Amino acid sequence: MLSRRHLLSLTGSAAAMGLLPVRLALADAPTDARFVLAIQRGAMDGLHAVPPYGDPNYAALRGTLALSDKAGLDGVLDLDGRFGLHPKLTELKAWYDQGELLVVHAVATPYRERSHFDGQDLLENGTIQPHAGDSGWLNRTIGLMGPTAGDQRLGLALGEDVPLALRGKVKVASWAPANLPAAAPDFLNLVSAMYAKQPQLGDTLRQAISADAMADQAMGANAGMVPLRPNNAARILAEAGGKLLAQDNGPRIAVLELQGWDTHTNQGLGANGRMAQALQQMNDAFAALKSGLGAAWSKTVVMTATEFGRTARPNGSGGTDHGTATALFLGGGAVAGKRVIANWPGLEFAQLYQNRDLAPTTDFRAVAKGVLAAHLALPQDALSNVVFPQSGQVRPMQELLRA
Repeated sequence: MLSRRHLLSLTGSAAAMGLLPVRLALADAPTDARFVLAIQRGAMDGLHAVPPYGDPNYAALRGTLALSDKAGLDGVLDLDGRFGLHPKLTELKAWYDQGELLVVHAVATPYRERSHFDGQDLLENGTIQPHAGDSGWLNRTIGLMGPTAGDQRLGLALGEDVPLALRGKVKVASWAPANLPAAAPDFLNLVSAMYAKQPQLGDTLRQAISADAMADQAMGANAGMVPLRPNNAARILAEAGGKLLAQDNGPRIAVLELQGWDTHTNQGLGANGRMAQALQQMNDAFAALKSGLGAAWSKTVVMTATEFGRTARPNGSGGTDHGTATALFLGGGAVAGKRVIANWPGLEFAQLYQNRDLAPTTDFRAVAKGVLAAHLALPQDALSNVVFPQSGQVRPMQELLRA
């Protein structure tokens, strides 16, 4: 984040000041719709997060990772008699019961290899092969939202770095807690006076101070001083993102990165293990995001995405290896929820992809296109040629959102 607090480390260099970007939107946004992409880095096991406990082959195939269909610490939170949620996903279960969550199962990107690096690159660049471009599909989405969208910083990266999904020609904002104390007003007045006769530097400084003031107004003057730790990072970033997205003159599209999904060992069962920790952190982050959004929740869609799924069978280390299809969550007040959408391929040996993975039956791009078309009013040709190039054969999924 480059805000008033981080500005302290840059004011000694005019060159650095010349590069200082505006970090938040400062003009009325062209839409009231909010969209949050939550990237689950490391490949989420969709059979663990959304167990298909009604499949007759589920328990035998999953072995020690199979969750019980009975209530309890290791029992699934039932959705529809066939699928359930992991017991750590209590917030998402509440969304589901309120009609604000739907699950798409057996979903995958076009990627069919098993490299995290390549899989994440393809997931974020939106093309049909890794490293096919240096811009992200969300950056291109923002570019289609109006002639002034780029100046308004409609995109928001939550964290220290801007992920590929948001990189590109359109300028975006970023936010992360600062480690430096706030600058005294007299100091900022002095710096402003120093650059008063240098239009580029002076204007940039004023915009940065205004943007930081907007962040303080949204989140509280001391919110940016909370340190990020592995167990609280997602929750803090999500709550801040919600508050910034809720502002009338704030961003409209955000990316939140969720870590901890590469569960090769000790994946665990129920309330224990690495997967339970990752799911708990996601659950808490989503609760904080909804709280931060407040009334804007009714106009929000949250979509999860991961580079690929994991093997259907556990390995010898109590974990799962790199797989193919997984599960995707769509949440938010704008979602037509309380549904599981699954062209279910089955879990018999012959039904598995390459005899090892949940087979993909739904293209991730179909879900994303359906959301962008209905929520952000993007036309079909733009979705197929600009946002997701060479995807004309992938039809947008219909009726994902409330009328």
